[in-house]
Amino acid sequence: MKMHNRIGLLGIAAVFMTFSAVAATKYTGEGGVELDVPYVPTPQELVDRMLKLGGVTANDIHYDLGSGDGRIVVTAARDMKVKKGVGVDLDPVRIAEANENAKKAGVTDRVTFHRGDLFAMDFKEATVMTMYLLPEVNLKLRPKILDEMKPGTRIVSHAFTMGDWQPDKHEVVDSRNIYLWIVPAKVAGSWTWQVGNETYKADLKQQYQMASGTLTLPNGKQVPIESPVLSGENITFAATVPGATAPLRFSGKVAGSSIDGAMDVSGKSAKVTAKKTS
Repeated sequence: MKMHNRIGLLGIAAVFMTFSAVAATKYTGEGGVELDVPYVPTPQELVDRMLKLGGVTANDIHYDLGSGDGRIVVTAARDMKVKKGVGVDLDPVRIAEANENAKKAGVTDRVTFHRGDLFAMDFKEATVMTMYLLPEVNLKLRPKILDEMKPGTRIVSHAFTMGDWQPDKHEVVDSRNIYLWIVPAKVAGSWTWQVGNETYKADLKQQYQMASGTLTLPNGKQVPIESPVLSGENITFAATVPGATAPLRFSGKVAGSSIDGAMDVSGKSAKVTAKKTS
């Protein structure tokens, strides 16, 4: 179920414009199965750039959705030495081709290819995931990615976006777009922490990796949160405290309903653990 066919590269852009205009279109794979996405191969140069944009290393577990001939999974295993690579595709012909390519590259000890439905696939173990699908397929996958994947997981897409979930990075390679998203932790809600006998409370709102909100100071005064950055499981923000010699700064790592981190105000630092209260 991936865009990897022998369509001439010069015609790919026009082909996908046509495909994208018909959301309900189905395609027949070489193995006779019905696909949501036609098979068009990603050029090797772009494969390399996608993996570079995703920061793929030997510590990663890499999944490729709609893996086609397996070139992205094989490249990640052969060149980046990922500890595990998994490709998913519906077409049995593509699965056989991918397995053969993995064998030729000598990476079958770390690479597997599964015939299956992307929407039923459990890919929670992935630390990085690549895809070359259609816009409507990306949007259908988006809730699964945000709800099931670990914060900090990198998602790299060739050509197509995730709707109003803005990418963390965007590159153009030979007129082709590639996008990177980092799955954000869930921080929306109220968080409280203590510094000595003083209680601080942050009320956070969240739209994907964009955060905003207010900070309630120990004296009960509310101030806006400034310069919030949410990247995977890491969050930082500042706030202007009346009378302080410098802005309050908070940084921490989100782990479910806790944030372990540090707060600095007026040059004094303290380790803190924020707990989610609602």
